[in-house]
Amino acid sequence: MQILQQAWPFVGQYLEKLLVETIAPAIRASSIHLQTLNFTKVNLGEKALKLVGVKAHTEQDKRQVMLDLYLSYAGDVEINVEIKKYFCKAGVKGVQLHGKLRVILEPLIGDVPLVGAVTMFFIRRPKLDINWTGLTNLLDIPGLNTMSDTMIMDAIASHLVLPNRLTIPLVADLHVAQLRSPLPRGVVRIHLLEAEDLTAKDTVIKGLIDGKSDPYAVLRVGTQIFTSHHVDNNLNPQWREMYEVIVHEVPGQELEVEVFDKDPDQDDFLGR
Repeated sequence: MQILQQAWPFVGQYLEKLLVETIAPAIRASSIHLQTLNFTKVNLGEKALKLVGVKAHTEQDKRQVMLDLYLSYAGDVEINVEIKKYFCKAGVKGVQLHGKLRVILEPLIGDVPLVGAVTMFFIRRPKLDINWTGLTNLLDIPGLNTMSDTMIMDAIASHLVLPNRLTIPLVADLHVAQLRSPLPRGVVRIHLLEAEDLTAKDTVIKGLIDGKSDPYAVLRVGTQIFTSHHVDNNLNPQWREMYEVIVHEVPGQELEVEVFDKDPDQDDFLGR
């Protein structure tokens, strides 16, 4: 913890350089509407990333060290962005990120640095909450009207959530392809059958007459997502659907199931 706190200002300097010198030019090149984008302020704040727990898996392969790091970050980040073409200023004031990062030290070798490579990934999508400022102005720009925390999380997931892995080799002549893309552990078949006694979310005439709900389920394993059909006006829906998912990590991967009420505007959450 103290090491992270002490190193945080230097992490901030690195990320500021990354945003200004690498990410900003990439964003400018991605769209004609964003050619005048600049980061006018990048400050990672004083609050460092916290390590709230560590679990070591010793029952697996003896040629590797497998750690689960439970990360919690509630940072006083301040990032301001300006897009001159649209006279638009927006930014971020505060970010929260919570998740479980798996770190695999493999292969273990009989020479310094003792570890051939470090591989890391989130077993499932971390929870991300961004406090935006001036977002309404930003969303008026063509091509950005669908931007959301979910899109940003999708970008992170495409690099850092299973089956995606970040592998950093520490020695030369290492076959990293096998570490980055190991064979899956197997396939799990999921039968989504039914739900009972869901909450009625649809009400008529200002809540005087109770309606029911039009429930559907979203199933997620890592980056694999399935959405069932919705059942009209039913609090005890039967879906009777089947899905198959590839399992990459044992132990650790989990099946998440969330149920929503389908609505014309915004779908209501019913349970998980």
